[in-house]
Amino acid sequence: MSYQALYRVWRPQIFEDVVGQEHVTKTLQNALLNQKISHAYLFSGPRGTGKTSAAKILAKAVNCEKAPVSEPCNECDACRGITNGSIPDVIEIDAASNNGVEEIRDIRDKVKFAPNVVPHKVYIIDEVHMLSIGAFNALLKTLEEPPKHVIFILATTEPHKIPLTIISRCQRFDFKRITAQDITGRMARIATESGIQFEDSALTIIARAAEGGMRDALSLMDQAVSFGQEKVTVEDALTVTGSISQSYLNKLARAIYEKNIADTLQVFEELLYQGKDATRFVEDLILYFRDMLLYKTAPGLEEAIERVMLDEAFRQLSDEISSEQIYEFIDILNKTQQEMKFSNLARIYLEVSLIKLCETRIKNQSSTHADVHQLVEQIEKLQKEVQELKTNGVQHTESVNKQPAKKASRTGKGFRAQTGRINDILKVATKQDLNLIKSRWGDMLVQLNERQMRSQSALLNDAEPVAASTNAFVLKFKYEIHCQMAMENQKFLEAISSILEELTGIGYQTIGVPEAQWNTIRESFIQNQKASSTEQDEATEDPFIAEAKKLVGNDLIEIKD
Repeated sequence: MSYQALYRVWRPQIFEDVVGQEHVTKTLQNALLNQKISHAYLFSGPRGTGKTSAAKILAKAVNCEKAPVSEPCNECDACRGITNGSIPDVIEIDAASNNGVEEIRDIRDKVKFAPNVVPHKVYIIDEVHMLSIGAFNALLKTLEEPPKHVIFILATTEPHKIPLTIISRCQRFDFKRITAQDITGRMARIATESGIQFEDSALTIIARAAEGGMRDALSLMDQAVSFGQEKVTVEDALTVTGSISQSYLNKLARAIYEKNIADTLQVFEELLYQGKDATRFVEDLILYFRDMLLYKTAPGLEEAIERVMLDEAFRQLSDEISSEQIYEFIDILNKTQQEMKFSNLARIYLEVSLIKLCETRIKNQSSTHADVHQLVEQIEKLQKEVQELKTNGVQHTESVNKQPAKKASRTGKGFRAQTGRINDILKVATKQDLNLIKSRWGDMLVQLNERQMRSQSALLNDAEPVAASTNAFVLKFKYEIHCQMAMENQKFLEAISSILEELTGIGYQTIGVPEAQWNTIRESFIQNQKASSTEQDEATEDPFIAEAKKLVGNDLIEIKD
């Protein structure tokens, strides 16, 4: 094949081409000029940040015919031979496939032989953390005191897996992730010299998707060039990287801010229809609100913004939304991201979190003034009622007590559990009935999946039976929306009852309750039971003893049979 990938064609050939690693290249250049080259180096850092490229450039620089130089000339026979791999004195070893003791012993035996063509023999061992313990031990002594003509350069992405005895014998250089700005500049230069037409915003999207790796960025640009054929556009970059368009994020954030649940879910459905990944969607949304918070609190740090472009829609929404609201958005999305890692139902978690975002209270200035005004009116009203009470006596106490009772009768939004039915079950519930259902619960879930009800049975992932009588049981759900979806699906409830009847021989009725409401109902039931038992004890007490307690008190009476 005549075509080569961009990252291979444009592999750095001098230290100046190694982008974003000035702290490494500057040190190596000074060491070359002052002829203070160490016998062993360890290059560590994320993938695609220039570790192997820097190792080859160093190998050329120490063997360049014009040495000492800070950059290889790439014109002499030594430089060209090392570049095309024809000089046998620069040996590249892949430790992932040559990780045994025998391979390292072979290196140890050949190290003592003088180089054939160039002044220094250079061993570049890539992914050195893949070596076995025996191989590290075989390398140890040679690495500490190699012959004067030998240089070892070890490269790894996981330095914590390398023994400290090896690290202490090397000069260590930590390569860092390359900034999106540096990646964009390098890609623009490569595209210009390669004759590739592009949009600046498209390169920015690719650079951010590369997550600090230049090789990943060039691979994505290669895909975008092939996808778009004539020009790398923003749409091509979004398609190749799987990122979400800024316009969609602006539309989604606006709908969330305005508490428009329908529009929020509609935008989300459109993104899923386009094939966007749910995990990537959450990450992009978190970065969007992170950048908005940064723009609001530190507008001068535009270079620190990672995801968004500062268009008019973004600036306008940033001015309207409060920082406290953004904190809450990020917190909800972060919890959702963690929960999605352990679930196969990422879509449900996302829909629930988007609804939560829409239902959060917006604490802007106008609402604060409205709340203060309403509070002042309530205080004035209470003061007036207290004054009337003092003037006219106790007659107005009824009117004072009526208003709270009226408020308490209002029903809130969302699912309301059947409190009366649950209390009836609790009165006759036994541990034996509950254990019977729990012992068959796993078999019931398996049969649900076999009946092609996997999406419905997923609602029971965070549900568990908490009380049972002879013909009904209480099913507690962690999330209210899951409880509502399950209890409104009559076919689903009939399937649960039918399977449990097959497994236990009893046709149970299922009563669902969200976890928060269950805790309240259970606590209220326990208190009522205690109160009724106390009343029964008082009713059965000896009248003579009761009269004695009234006369002299409980402390002075001692009751003996």
